[in-house]
Amino acid sequence: MKAENSKHTSLTSSRRYLSGLAALILVLLVHSVMSGQALASHNVERRDAMEYFFDQSFNNLEEELEIAEEEGKKGIFIMFTDKDCPWCLKMKTTIMNRADVQDYYREHFRVLTIDINGDTLMTDFEGNEMEEKEFAFKQHRVRATPVVMFFDTKGNKTMRLTGIVRDAREFMWLGEYVVNGDYNRINFTKYKRERAKQEKQVSLK
Repeated sequence: MKAENSKHTSLTSSRRYLSGLAALILVLLVHSVMSGQALASHNVERRDAMEYFFDQSFNNLEEELEIAEEEGKKGIFIMFTDKDCPWCLKMKTTIMNRADVQDYYREHFRVLTIDINGDTLMTDFEGNEMEEKEFAFKQHRVRATPVVMFFDTKGNKTMRLTGIVRDAREFMWLGEYVVNGDYNRINFTKYKRERAKQEKQVSLK
């Protein structure tokens, strides 16, 4: 009887040890992946967002569509912003200032910004002249910022995201989501879960 109890105790201890070891390995693996991501983020080249992320524009969206089509881009990306918006500033100084983000978005889109309180005259996709704030509120019901929208080369809205993205990785996923046409099959929240799962599987190999 004592021998059986001793054997049972030993088996239980072994299981606890293996369970603890597995948990430790998982923690170390997660830490390693996060450290790698942090290092990659730290080492990335940084450039001014207003110069290298956003395209120079005369606020004529009708012309912007023509340029996008001529250059073989997927369409137009517009960030609706406000000079007093802290979250807009955060995106510009932590995400849109990354060279990898800038290169990807400029490759696939004409990248523009519109002030939701702006009085500057602009031309919409149909050739109508109006102030920026009219385009933002009357046409797209943008009341708070940041809001980003994607339009195809015909001026059709393909994606709208209200609020700040979590980090550069999520912002890149947003671009991929539109470029690859995944907005036609799934919402962005589910797409993010898919991409996170894919990256996790790759990191575990």
